[in-house]
Amino acid sequence: MSKRLSEEGMDLLFREARTYSAWQEKPVSDYTLRGLYDLMKWGPTSANCCPARILFLRTPEAKRRLLPALAPGNVDKTMAAPVTAIIAYDLKFYEQLPKLFPHTDARAWFADTPELAGLTARRNSSLQGAYFMLAARAMGLDCGPMSGFDNAMVDHEFFPADGSATAFQLEHFADSQVKSSFLCNLGYGDASKLHPRAPRLEFDEACKLL
Repeated sequence: MSKRLSEEGMDLLFREARTYSAWQEKPVSDYTLRGLYDLMKWGPTSANCCPARILFLRTPEAKRRLLPALAPGNVDKTMAAPVTAIIAYDLKFYEQLPKLFPHTDARAWFADTPELAGLTARRNSSLQGAYFMLAARAMGLDCGPMSGFDNAMVDHEFFPADGSATAFQLEHFADSQVKSSFLCNLGYGDASKLHPRAPRLEFDEACKLL
């Protein structure tokens, strides 16, 4: 791939993209959310394991289920956001490997090694979470990622171990064991409420050439 993204595209994804806490009263369509996923799913993961699972909370009822788990400072911005995504991971992602990595028995690498499966799920779903935010920005959305919430409460409410009321009762997730990683508010941000941008480390502060 010899093409280079335009400067405008780089600005959209990185240089001018911000973390938003205030939102315009503008809805996000299901079509846009599906398009977001259809972009992010192409990001690479180890053995194409794709362990991320995403629950989009779009209704007041769904948001109220999340409310008790939020840190106080995250309540207002989350309730105001058109969509809040729970970025999660499936500890039994390997059950999908016969489909995702069919040219060898990759399931056997993880099925009897829960420590390796857990490490792989967390690392690769974190990568997918980053792809998720880049895809959202590419779709014209703004993001407000955050970790200020009680993971155990979220897992109990949305991904219960007994499978009751789980978001992933679909047949192809019947053997899933889903855990939350972080939250990401989505919508069209109110730029007038942004704080001045925080600095970043320079190349020589963060990198070394060998």
